[in-house]
Amino acid sequence: MSAFTQELIINVVVLAAVLHGDLGGHRKIGAFRLLRPVLVAAVIIPLFIDRPATSGGGLAVEMAGIAAGLLLGLVALLLMNVYRSPQTGKPVSRAGAPYAALWIVIIGARIAFSYGANHWFNVPLGQWMIAHQVSVAALTDGLIFMAIAMVLIRTAGLGLKAARVSQGSAERAPVPAGRPS
Repeated sequence: MSAFTQELIINVVVLAAVLHGDLGGHRKIGAFRLLRPVLVAAVIIPLFIDRPATSGGGLAVEMAGIAAGLLLGLVALLLMNVYRSPQTGKPVSRAGAPYAALWIVIIGARIAFSYGANHWFNVPLGQWMIAHQVSVAALTDGLIFMAIAMVLIRTAGLGLKAARVSQGSAERAPVPAGRPS
C-alpha cells in the first residue's frame, strides 16, 4: 500500500470518527466515546508505523508531528463546550461548525500535503529530505503521529472537562438562539 493511500485511509477514519462522535449538541460523554479514539490509535499504530525514527531529521519530523497534533488537539478542545445535561445531570458536550471546520481544514491540508508530496512538489521535498536525512517513512510517521496526538489530546481533555463537570464546577448549558440568558 502506498504512503499516500495509508495517509488517506487514516485521515478519512479520523475525520469520520471525530465528526460522528462530537458534532452537534447534547452529545453523551461515556466510556465508549472516550475509549474509541484510543482503540483507533491502538489499531493504526501497529498497522501503519513500522519503525519510527530514533535520531536525526526523521526523529525531528516525527516529534514536530506530535507537537503539532498536541497543539491542534488543544484548539479543537477549546471549540467544544462541556456542560451538565439539564435532563440527566451528567456531562455532555456540544461542538458546532467551527469545530467541524477546524477538523476538515486540518485533515484536508494533510491530504493535500500528502498528494502534493507525490505530484506537485516532490522534487523540492525530496531534496529537502535528502539534505536533512529524513526518510519517506519518517515523514509519513510524522503525519500519522500528528493525527493520533490531535485525537488523543482532544479525548483526554474531553474526559477531564467531563470529570470537572461531574464534580460540580459545571459550565452552563448553551442557551438556545433567540432566548435571553
